[in-house]
Amino acid sequence: MINYFVTNYNYIIASAAASWFLAQLIKTILHWVIKRNFKPERLIGSGGMPSSHSAFVSAATIATGRMCGINSPIFAVIFVIACVVIYDAMGVRRAAGKHAKELNRIREIFRKSGLDDTGSEPFQEFLGHNSAEVCAGVALGIIVAVLIPTRI
Repeated sequence: MINYFVTNYNYIIASAAASWFLAQLIKTILHWVIKRNFKPERLIGSGGMPSSHSAFVSAATIATGRMCGINSPIFAVIFVIACVVIYDAMGVRRAAGKHAKELNRIREIFRKSGLDDTGSEPFQEFLGHNSAEVCAGVALGIIVAVLIPTRI
């Protein structure tokens, strides 16, 4: 079994997966320390510190550059994808999270006044990131990709 993983080791995927896992773990621990409650959703959910999406694509980009060279077409593709993902995390998804927060606030006002009878779940507010969360995710991804061995 171990021999299978050694011969089929993919450094790029390992770096990306490890950085995503570490970002989610850090996010969960930070939530527990700050809010004083364990929220299992933080282990897989989006939003929060650090950005796991940014960590994932940053690690994949650095790993690709290390394996294929920064002049390779595959590095160019992953770099462009990383830019889109990071931009989306700070822009579109962050705005969607702000909208969800405001809609939940409005729904709570309606609920308290007896006007809300939808019974639906609140909108998810943890969607996007501020620049510090994204920068932390990028830094984590770079560190993981540099520390993980290219071959085992």
